[in-house]
Amino acid sequence: MTTDATPDPYADPLRFGQRVQILRERRGMTRPQLADLVGVSPHTLKKIENGQQNAPGMEMVMRIAEALRVRDLADLTGHPDMHVDLFIGPGHPRLASVKAAVDCFAPASAVEPPPVAHVQARLHAAWKARHQAPNHREVIGRLLPDLIRDSQALVRHADSAAERRAAQALLAEAYSLCQFFAAYQPDSSLLWRVAERGMTAAQESEDPHAIGVAAWLLAQAHRDSGPRHFEAADAVNTEAIRFLAPLLPDASHDVLAIAGALEFELGYTAARRRETGTAWRHWDKANKMAKQLPRDYYHPVTSFSRAIMGAHAVTVAVELRQGGESVRQAAKADESVIRSRPRRARHRIEEARGFQLDGQPDVAIATLEKAHSSAPETIAYNGYARRIILEEVESKQAGRRRRASQLAVDVGILAA
Repeated sequence: MTTDATPDPYADPLRFGQRVQILRERRGMTRPQLADLVGVSPHTLKKIENGQQNAPGMEMVMRIAEALRVRDLADLTGHPDMHVDLFIGPGHPRLASVKAAVDCFAPASAVEPPPVAHVQARLHAAWKARHQAPNHREVIGRLLPDLIRDSQALVRHADSAAERRAAQALLAEAYSLCQFFAAYQPDSSLLWRVAERGMTAAQESEDPHAIGVAAWLLAQAHRDSGPRHFEAADAVNTEAIRFLAPLLPDASHDVLAIAGALEFELGYTAARRRETGTAWRHWDKANKMAKQLPRDYYHPVTSFSRAIMGAHAVTVAVELRQGGESVRQAAKADESVIRSRPRRARHRIEEARGFQLDGQPDVAIATLEKAHSSAPETIAYNGYARRIILEEVESKQAGRRRRASQLAVDVGILAA
């Protein structure tokens, strides 16, 4: 039997530190990178990994779990009674039906497509519902199977090249909607199939806006897969921006907005790398593009707008671990003008991360309560929110512990 295989961090007996080292290396992170993210020296982290220092308390465990994007807390701690999903939410009841629609390719004659205008109207209504509903995964999960099948049928039944391109654009849009549903659910392979098929359909459509949206989503899929995929995320973003750049002087608001959203994504990934100057430089570029849009404009997919740039500034500061700056940016951002309920809840979660970094855990919990009130499904599937809640469930402050425990029950992390 070979002896040079990588140890399995899920197999006992392994020390906490060994699990940290194995998971860190699988993420493609150096020891100094992880140490910087969790706020300790590389020497201290080395002692934790080597077992020369006792396993840290819950606060540090949760920081390490966040930095390594550990899906299940038991994978890091080795305790079977700590099976708590962090960056993967619960499987939605409609996941199976959506997956079946994505994976099914019916014969050309099996499905007679509805009129193109009918599918366009349904997609428009689906995006509107997604932004307005507190339970947006339930809403779009109910609509997606038929939308995907009908869009696929439109492509198969197209009679001309122009009709086929138009149908591919609609199919790409259906896959984009599907990626919002599939994100952070326990089926990463489905997320990748949707992202890649969305990009293929967008390219076939030759529609600049469809290509931009598909690139924006594909880059996010790469980035959320961990540091080893950051370069792939940047490559997708950069190529899409290069493709759109010649079109921008005469572009529609939607094309200008998706270009701005892509520009910000470059800054977001830079912030995840802790590249402060690069992150804020891309934010500035995106902000200039946002200012070219009407004040009341709001991109139907990405939420890119003048209003969203304040929220984006909070995100950059949080990813750079700048607690004070994130709180200052949160004070400047006017979240009430973010019309999308799930995006508004996401902004609240980012604010909570900032307050936590700034040493204001009570304000962080209160902010997460507002996020839950706005869009319960958003917070239920968000690993950052779950990390903060679980950390404060262990608080020595009785009042904070009670609020965090109640929120953990409301979100579904802990049983009532």
